[in-house]
Amino acid sequence: MSTFVELVVNGVSMGSVYALIALGFVIIFKATEVVNFAHASLLLAGGYVTAVLHDDLGFLLALGAGIAAAAGAGALVEVLVLRRARVENHAVLAIVTIGVDIVLTTELTRRIGTEVLSLGDPWRDRIVTVAGVSVAETRIAALVTATVLITAFLLAFRHTSWGVAMRAAAEDGETAALMGVRLTRVSLGAWALAGALAAVAALFLTVFPTPGLDRGTSFAAMKAFPAAILGGLDSTTGALAGGLIIGLTESLVTGYQGDLAFLGRGIGEVAPFLVMLAVLLVRPAGLFGTRELTRV
Repeated sequence: MSTFVELVVNGVSMGSVYALIALGFVIIFKATEVVNFAHASLLLAGGYVTAVLHDDLGFLLALGAGIAAAAGAGALVEVLVLRRARVENHAVLAIVTIGVDIVLTTELTRRIGTEVLSLGDPWRDRIVTVAGVSVAETRIAALVTATVLITAFLLAFRHTSWGVAMRAAAEDGETAALMGVRLTRVSLGAWALAGALAAVAALFLTVFPTPGLDRGTSFAAMKAFPAAILGGLDSTTGALAGGLIIGLTESLVTGYQGDLAFLGRGIGEVAPFLVMLAVLLVRPAGLFGTRELTRV
C-alpha cells in the first residue's frame, strides 16, 4: 500500500509540473491560436541559464535569471519570428515554431554537450518519510510551487485587466481589437509568461531523482504536450487536468512496470501518449476543449 501511495504522490507532483508546461501551450494558443512547438526549447534555455549561473549568483538569483531568459526568449520569438512572418494560416505558423525549436535546441545541446548540469537546488537528495511513505523533498517542493503559480495565474486570468484582455482576444480577436485591446501586447505577454513557466518547470524536471539537465531534457518536457492536447488546447482547466492525468499515468505505469511486462519494456515512457490517443478517439477536442478548436 505504501508503494501505491508513493507512486500517487510522485505522480501528482510530476503532474503539476507537466501542468505548468501544458499551461504554457494553452496560454499561447488562447492568445494567438498557434500551437507552440518551440516550447521545449524555451524550457531548455531557462534550465541552461540557471545551471550555468548558480555557482556565481546562488540558486535563487540564478533561477530568476533563468526565468527571465526563457521569458525573453519567448518574447523574442514572438516579435522577431511570428510577428514578422506575415502569414495568416495558423498551421503554417505552428510549423515555423518547429523550425525555431530545432535552431534553439541544436544550439543549446551543442553548449551542453555530454555534460549533466546541476541547477544547484537546495533540496539535493533529501527524503521525507511520513507513516512509512517516502517522498523526495524535490517532489514536495514541485507540488507546492506549481500549486502557487497555477493559482496565481488563474486569479490573474480572472481578475486583472491582462486576463480580461486575453480572454477577450481568445473569444473574438477582431471584436477585442475594436474595443481597444492591443492584440500584439496580449500575444507578447503570453509568450513571455509561457517561457517563464517553462523555466520553473525545467528546475523540477531536472532535480533529484533525475541526474540533472542534459541534452535530452527537452524530450522529457514534451511529455507535457499530451497533457495539453488531452485536456484541450483552449482550456486552462484542461491543462491542469491533463497534467495530473499524464503525471499519474506515467508514475503508476512505470512503478508497476514489472507487472506489465507483457506490454514490453519502457511502457511508462509511451503510456502518456497512449492515454492521449485513447481520449482523442472519444473526444477529439480533448476533455475540456471546444468542438470548434482548430488542431494541427
